[in-house]
Amino acid sequence: MAITKIIALVTLAFAGSIGMTLVILGCALPQYKIWWPFFVVLFYILSPLPTLIARRYNENVGSNGTGPYELAIFITMGFVVSSFGLPIILARSNVVEWGACYLTLAGNVVVYATLVGFFLTFDTDDADYSMW
Repeated sequence: MAITKIIALVTLAFAGSIGMTLVILGCALPQYKIWWPFFVVLFYILSPLPTLIARRYNENVGSNGTGPYELAIFITMGFVVSSFGLPIILARSNVVEWGACYLTLAGNVVVYATLVGFFLTFDTDDADYSMW
C-alpha cells in the first residue's frame, strides 16, 4: 500500500515537471523570448487553496454541509479558467505568439491533470489536512 503511494507521488512529480517544462518553453524559446505566459504559475499555486481551506473548515466545524465546499469549487474553477484564458488573451492581443500560447495551454493541461491526480490519489477519509 505504501509503495504504491510512493510510486504515485513520483509519477505525479514527473508529470508536474513536464507541465512546468512546457510552460517554461513557451516563455524561453528564442522565437518567443517573452515571459508573460509564466503568470499562469500563480494560478497553479492558488487553485488548490480554496478546496483545502474548505475541507479544513468542514473538519474543524464538524459540519456536513456542502456550502463552503461548493463555493471553494466555484473559486477553484475561476482560477482554472483564468489560467487557460490568460495565454489566449495574450496571444489575441499580439503580446505573445500563438506557439507560446499553445505550449502554455499544453502545460496547463498537464499541470491540472497532475493536481487532479494528486487529489484522487491522496484524498482518503483518514487524510490529515492539518499538515497542509
